[in-house]
Amino acid sequence: MFRFRDFYKNEVQLSFRNHPFSKDPRHVWVICRYDNKWLLTKHKDRGLEFPGGKVEKGESPKEAALREVMEETGGVIKKIQYIGQYYVAGKAGHVVKNVYYAEVEKLEVQDTYYETEGPVLLEKIPRNVKYDNKYSFIMKDDVLTYCLEKLNFPHM
Repeated sequence: MFRFRDFYKNEVQLSFRNHPFSKDPRHVWVICRYDNKWLLTKHKDRGLEFPGGKVEKGESPKEAALREVMEETGGVIKKIQYIGQYYVAGKAGHVVKNVYYAEVEKLEVQDTYYETEGPVLLEKIPRNVKYDNKYSFIMKDDVLTYCLEKLNFPHM
């Protein structure tokens, strides 16, 4: 179990165990690779980030992960795996989020990318991502760092 503060100074707990905070989390975040590159999306307000979002009614977290990647990037996932789960004790409430790793088979052009501007491919994630204003706050805490280490991508 890892404990740290996020970009907004909220307490975060991250675990790579099987659903330690909730069997029914309401949020997902998907670290994606496509064609040996990182597949992110550009959120219209927050900046560059990996796709993710809320689990809709009647949907499993894994189904939400597949849908969010498609909606925000046009990515068709060929392989997805659960990495872990994190819990944020925020000032406005608590959030539990599943983190997945996905390998994307192809990108399909979408009529809309919803609240994003679509796919962004990067050779690498900059080491100074925490301080780069192009990136979303979601990319700036230790969830990303620990998950990339877990996936054996320690140097981004």
